[in-house]
Amino acid sequence: MSKKIVAFGEVVWDILPNGKVLGGTPSNLVFRCNSLGEVGFLLSRLGDDELGHAALKKLNELGISDQNVQVDAEFKTGTVEVSFDNNSESKYKVAPDVAFDHIEFSAEALKLVRETDCLFYGLLPQRFGISKNTLRELIKESPDSLHFFDLKLFEHFFNKKVVERLLRDSHIVRIKEKEVTFLAEKLQIKLTDLESFAKAMAKKYKLDLVIITLGEKGILAYHKSEGLFKEPGYKIKMLDNVGSGMAFSAGFLHYFLNGKSIAEALKFGNAAGALNTTKRGATSAFTKTDVLNFMKNTPQNS
Repeated sequence: MSKKIVAFGEVVWDILPNGKVLGGTPSNLVFRCNSLGEVGFLLSRLGDDELGHAALKKLNELGISDQNVQVDAEFKTGTVEVSFDNNSESKYKVAPDVAFDHIEFSAEALKLVRETDCLFYGLLPQRFGISKNTLRELIKESPDSLHFFDLKLFEHFFNKKVVERLLRDSHIVRIKEKEVTFLAEKLQIKLTDLESFAKAMAKKYKLDLVIITLGEKGILAYHKSEGLFKEPGYKIKMLDNVGSGMAFSAGFLHYFLNGKSIAEALKFGNAAGALNTTKRGATSAFTKTDVLNFMKNTPQNS
């Protein structure tokens, strides 16, 4: 039976050097969850403007329901200027105070979140009060669902109080390796190595699972009772890494929510993320079968 996953947060147009692409962590997650056989729901807000109307059309083309995407008459649709550094890592400049900062706590959102198996959220929509307060209520109203916090950092926004509250409200957190040093300093966690950091973070915030994605080096994770997990990266030719984190998270949730072990879920998610990097963008089509074939036929690093 398919699991229900609600992704809360931003829908934006990524403004790339060669044009614009619909993006946003939650919409990318929903797309990938749907492609793996789950039922993803997007809870977001767009402006009642040209970009907003284009976004609704594109969501429909991607098979993402807009039933829980609110439309804002005052604030414009979100945009992100995307550039790439010398290591092909993406950098983001996000427009401030846009529609996704004003997601309202509605009766429809309440009904949706009370029926979900997983509530997924990130840091970006926590910049302003309305979306921040809405997420707080959604978390409170979904005590029986899995709370997954994608702690991706954005240069213009870091509020320690908000981050620590979300960590304490979450069961699982995903972090990028390159952001660990910054987080360790801000959260006052001693950093000697990734393993001890993950363990200390799980203990401090009473998290079930801390996942650190290592890019081409794979995955490291620490579970409060099962301990340390490591999964090596794959030997692949990367096209770009846009959406690879969400491909990992969708793959992990697909296995984990359906009763697979943490090790199996990490392994499948790792492969889904790696496969995503061999394609262009966050919404290139592939299925569960494609991931399994990739795992079978692609060598991993030792």
